[in-house]
Order: sequence, then C-alpha cells, then structure tokens
Amino acid sequence: MNALANATSSSQAASKASPISTAATNASASDAHERGQPAAAAAGSSELARTKITLLGALKRFPDFPIPGINFIDILPLFQDVSIHATLLRALELQVLELFGEQAKPDVIVGLDARGFLFGPSLALRLGASFVPVRKKGKMPGPCVTAAYEKEYGTDFFQMQEGAVKPGQRVLIVDDIIATGGSAAAAASLVKQLGGDLIGYLFILEIPVLNGRSKLGDVPVVTLLETNE
Repeated sequence: MNALANATSSSQAASKASPISTAATNASASDAHERGQPAAAAAGSSELARTKITLLGALKRFPDFPIPGINFIDILPLFQDVSIHATLLRALELQVLELFGEQAKPDVIVGLDARGFLFGPSLALRLGASFVPVRKKGKMPGPCVTAAYEKEYGTDFFQMQEGAVKPGQRVLIVDDIIATGGSAAAAASLVKQLGGDLIGYLFILEIPVLNGRSKLGDVPVVTLLETNE
C-alpha cells in the first residue's frame, strides 16, 4: 500500500468513525479528569484515543489468508507511510506512559523475533530505554540463556545474550501480536533468568480466542489496538 493509499484509507476511516472518535476522545479525557489526573495526563489519554482511531484505519485485511476462513490483519501498512509510522510510535509511547507513568517506565524494551524488531528499538529510544532482541536459537554469538516454547509443529527455542539485561532492570516485552502466548512467555523466562524485573507486555494486536494472556502471569498485558475480529 503506498503513502497515498494509506492516507486515503486513514482519512476515510476517520470520517466514517468521527462520531465514535469524538465520543471516545471525550470519554477518555473525562475519565482521566474524574480520576483526578492532572491536565497533562488527561491530554495524553485524549491523544492516545485519537491515534488509535488513525491506526485502526490504516490496517489492511486479507480474507482467506493464509488458509480459507482466516481474515488476516496486516500491520505492515503502519510502517509504509511516514505519518502513520510516527503516529504508531507516539501511540505506543503514550500507552506505556499511561500504564506505568514517567517515573516507573521500563529500563529495557525486549523485542521478539522478528516483528518485535520493527518498532521495539524506536520505542526504546523514545522512552530513554535500551533495546534487547530475543532471537531463535543459534542466531546470536556469545554465551546466551535459552527458553523453550511450543508451536503447532513442535518445540522451538528462544535465546538472549547473557548480560543484555542487568539484575533489577525493569523490562517490558513487546511484539506485534499475541496469539497463543507461548513465545512471549519464553521471552519472560529469559528476562527472569538474567535477573530482570518483568513489568508487563505490550502488543499491537491480539487474537482473543486463543487466550494467550493465560500464559503470561499477573503482570499487565496490553493490546494497543482492538479490532473485534
């Protein structure tokens, strides 16, 4: 999808959803005010609601992919338009700050192989955090810690370099989508092996029917965009 198509898609979606978007924005700001949050926090909540509407309008759908009956939601258009890409990063930043606050934000962003690499490093820079990749076994040099997870065709392994996360550092795990939750849980195991303090997970999309959240413990699990699909 080229930049013009992305912009047109976003504009049309925003136009169709304008009554909803206004209500969502006002409700978000109102809720923040009622909870006694300062004006800056209320403004952040309002901005976050607006950015989510823009991003939802930029997603692209492919019916019957990769198999009949599956409606595939493609996040790649979020990166193909400069303005939409910037909006995505701002939305992720606002989501983290809304969840943890300025004083308790993560020290480390851990991104899963491979789509967590698309936005994890940029988000880390915006938050003043380091970025640490989790990769498939055998892809990184030097001593590594390893964790197994189950896939539909068998067992696979994730690794993280020793020393990449320091004991006591606050760690947020990010990926494009939460499905069964197995790979995210494996990443959490790696963080804990290195002594990191896992504070939560952040995904762009979720497949709720697979109940991946059940594998991720009692820390916050946040999905940026809800598609109701």
